[in-house]
Amino acid sequence: MTQIGEVALWVAFILALWGMVLGFAGGRRGRGDWVLSAERSVYATFGLLIVASGAIIAAFVGNQYGYKYVAGYSNRELSLFYKITGLWAGQTGSLVFWALLLALFSSIAVFQNRRRNREFMPYVSGTLLLVISFFLAVVLFASNPFQLMDFTPADGRGLNPQLQNYWMTIHPPTLYLGFTAFTIPFAFAVSALLSGRLDTRWITTTRRWTLLAWFFLTNGIIFGMMWAYVELGWGGYWFWDPVENASLLPWLTGTAFLHSVMIQEKRGMLKMWNVLLILSTFLLSVFATFLTRSGLIESVHSFAQNLTISWIFLGFLSFLIVSSAALVWWRRSSFAPENRLESVISREAAFLLNNLVFVAAMFTVLWGTMFPLISEGFTGQKISVGPPFFNRVNIPLGLFLLGLLGVGPVIAWRKATGRNLIRNFSVPVGVALAVGVILWITGVRNTYALLTFVLGSFTMTTIVVEFWKGTRARARIEGEGVFSAFIHLMERNRRRYGGYVVHAGFVVIFMGFAGSAYDVERQVSLRPGESMDIPSPFGHTYRLTYQAMSAYPATNMTKVIASMDVAKNGRRVDVLTAEKRAYKQREEVASEVGIRRAWNEDLYLILAGIDDVNGVIRGSNPRPLATFRVLVQPLVPWIWIGGLIMAIGTLVALWPGAEPARPVMRQKVARTPRVAEPEHELVEA
Repeated sequence: MTQIGEVALWVAFILALWGMVLGFAGGRRGRGDWVLSAERSVYATFGLLIVASGAIIAAFVGNQYGYKYVAGYSNRELSLFYKITGLWAGQTGSLVFWALLLALFSSIAVFQNRRRNREFMPYVSGTLLLVISFFLAVVLFASNPFQLMDFTPADGRGLNPQLQNYWMTIHPPTLYLGFTAFTIPFAFAVSALLSGRLDTRWITTTRRWTLLAWFFLTNGIIFGMMWAYVELGWGGYWFWDPVENASLLPWLTGTAFLHSVMIQEKRGMLKMWNVLLILSTFLLSVFATFLTRSGLIESVHSFAQNLTISWIFLGFLSFLIVSSAALVWWRRSSFAPENRLESVISREAAFLLNNLVFVAAMFTVLWGTMFPLISEGFTGQKISVGPPFFNRVNIPLGLFLLGLLGVGPVIAWRKATGRNLIRNFSVPVGVALAVGVILWITGVRNTYALLTFVLGSFTMTTIVVEFWKGTRARARIEGEGVFSAFIHLMERNRRRYGGYVVHAGFVVIFMGFAGSAYDVERQVSLRPGESMDIPSPFGHTYRLTYQAMSAYPATNMTKVIASMDVAKNGRRVDVLTAEKRAYKQREEVASEVGIRRAWNEDLYLILAGIDDVNGVIRGSNPRPLATFRVLVQPLVPWIWIGGLIMAIGTLVALWPGAEPARPVMRQKVARTPRVAEPEHELVEA
């Protein structure tokens, strides 16, 4: 099976190169038979990559330790689930998996457009096969999963303990789904540049692809935060780690693109900007893949250094950047806007400002991530950039975005009148001021936290008001009940109201972030029977009583577990356990934390140290002194709730449904004083 898999990789590489050449040549010369051959090459490449991926999984399941990749990431005691996920556990397999997902999405895109958008498809197929060819070249010439060792060990080294976690098994695939899905709109943008068709067709054709990519990338980032929170044992969910930053970069530009395309669709503006944004998003996706695999950065979840892969990736990135810039410059005369910005108090201006903030945040994160490498290259000393830098710059930018979320979707196009501003923002401003006063009276003094809740309440109120206006208008016009009107309103314009739901989730996440300003932390050393108290910012007190510690062997590891009784204001509410796990093959020790979740806070328990761990394992020391680190973290559950809300909102926007009918033609009339917009855009249909 593994021999078949290796042959499949080589044949897939040859087919991808063949299809790439025919795609570009067929588009250039107008040869439909060449284009058809390129599209069939996409399907064939996908099938061959399925075979190759299946062969890698078969090698893991069959314990074939003669293969270097299998021996490095598996052992006999590893569970079947983690052996299957070994396909993307290491650098080699993850590159094959990247190519597999890209081939899957490429096949779907080609199949969807087999009878439409034919003028785009030659260059789309060629671009997609170009990217697939690159990843297959990296696999075959620099990181072959079927590389044999000089000898066959009796057992493998085993999977990294930090990867033996449910969230880590779904975090990388979800990120890869986001990265690879962004290749589809990138390919259409390249095709639009090559063919000169730079109207909104390439945007409308790839709208759902862009949303799908953003959906996967957003969820992948959230899953990574969950993994860091439950597995790394430090009490946090985001540390501005270079690999974390790498996944955030394309998310920032992709989010900016989703907002800016509305200006082009509605007003015919920002054509070049939108092309640059989607090109940058794909380039940053490739850059994130490179950064994780180059070994140039230090991270808890980066792969080992491979200079060959680093140079190949750098060469490909350079080629993409130069080619993209040349195409945009070549077509620069085709980007003339159809309209101009008429007022800074308008939806266009709000969306443009939104874009500038997202791009500023991207450059800040990119600079902070790359600065240690830049400083080492120029001075010979690696100067690290830590969370204080990122927080100092990005928290104000994030707060600014939080406020813009409440302005952009409801302010009028072209130019907002005073009446429009009063009608749309008087209630949200009033609610925000009331929330600020109440929080100040109740003792909230942290500036960033207070601003987050004030701006969040402003934005959330605008969202609620928009839903209320739409539901009320629908109920009045159609004679429906409130619930039916609400459901039909969502069905009528899924894209718009799904976006509002996403914004609501974004607000909830930011409020969860704000809770970190009031974290409480204690570190104590206890013997069984001793207790400690830790207060909550919400007014109650937890008492934790150390009960016992035990050790027992488990599959692939030895566990040492400490149990703590938890009482809240004197009433016993839970038992928490925290663990140290000693893994046999890798001779590594990992922590497993205990978390008591409530709707408004987490009680977080870390077993930081044991004075006589060997005595515990042998059973000779039943009362060891243990050091515990305990945290009360307000509003952390809101982060995960907000992520779920964002996912639901994106699915609503993605779900096929009837869009509001647009007038086919607008009659031009003599210039007259501008009147207020309709109370709600529902009546536009």
